[in-house]
Amino acid sequence: MRDEAKAETLKRLNRIAGQVRGLAGMVEDDRYCIDILTQLSAVRAALRRVEDEILRDHVGNCVEGAIKSGNKTDQRKKIAELMEVFARAER
Repeated sequence: MRDEAKAETLKRLNRIAGQVRGLAGMVEDDRYCIDILTQLSAVRAALRRVEDEILRDHVGNCVEGAIKSGNKTDQRKKIAELMEVFARAER
């Protein structure tokens, strides 16, 4: 992972961790269910953004590197990994 992408990802994940702690507090405080559900939706959206960034970085570095290397075995491996990630996302 590129240093810039890693730093941004860690920043986002720390923010998400804070949101999750806030959600736990909301449940402990018996907050209104709709407010909790709204915050859960925000956490899921934030996680999707992190996932997109990591995927973008992987394609831009690891997959592109495999393509440029000309190593057919490595290329096939990277493509298979991506296909598995997409297959899991659909489940």
